Parts: sequence; C-alpha cells; structure tokens
Amino acid sequence: MNASTKVSGFTLIEMLVVLVIIGLLVGLVGPKLFGKVDSSKIETAKTQIKMLKNGLETLRLDLGRYPTKEEGLGLLDNRPSDERLRGKWRGPYLDENVPLDPWGGAYQYEVPGVNGRPFLLFSFGADGKRGGEENDADIGIAAN
Repeated sequence: MNASTKVSGFTLIEMLVVLVIIGLLVGLVGPKLFGKVDSSKIETAKTQIKMLKNGLETLRLDLGRYPTKEEGLGLLDNRPSDERLRGKWRGPYLDENVPLDPWGGAYQYEVPGVNGRPFLLFSFGADGKRGGEENDADIGIAAN
C-alpha cells in the first residue's frame, strides 16, 4: 500500500451514533403511527356497523321484522328457510358477505336490544371480549 493512499469509511463510533439517532426517531414516531392504526380500526368498525344496521333496516322493510337470534346477520346474505318469508326477501342486503370486524372477529347481533330497542349490533373490539376500555372497548349501536 502506498503511504499517500487514503482509506475512507465510517468508524465504529460514527455508526453507533447513527444507530442511536435512528433508534430515538423510531421510539418517538412509532407509537404515534401505531396509535393511528388502532383509531382507524375503530372508525372502520363504526362504519361497518352503520352499513350492517342499514342492511337490517332494509331487510325489516321487506320482511316486516328483524332477523331472529338464530337467523342472525346471515339473513342479510341468505334467503330465509321459512317459505312465507322467501317471497318477501329481496336480498342480499349487502354488496358483499357480512364482514368480520377489523380485528378478525364476528360482529355480534343480539335480540332484543337494550332499553326496549329491537336489536343490539356490536364488535367486541381489539380484545375480542365483552367490555373493556379504549381499543378493547365494545363498539356498537342499538337500533332506534
């Protein structure tokens, strides 16, 4: 090697400083980005529940009643087995099949609803269990 030849590159200290800076940036920005993912899932669930409620309301106009607990949300996609209702059913009442909630769980449909309402429609939220707080809270509506 010639004495006038310079070898350029990064020192170990320079590389460690860059890694520490990147780690700090990820630590500061990462939680904010993941918080947005959680809030977007909640908004998606609210929107899907409104869509399901509209489908249930349209079905009620055609059949004269909401689905029973046994029929559930499947009645939005599938003709009723009762011959008297088959002729009135004008579905499917959704553009696609009944979706899963943003966390991969099934939407819950209960009849009767609370406070004298005909049904309750909700998602268990991120934890997949009844109750909870923040991202784990149940998301839903009762029919008017």
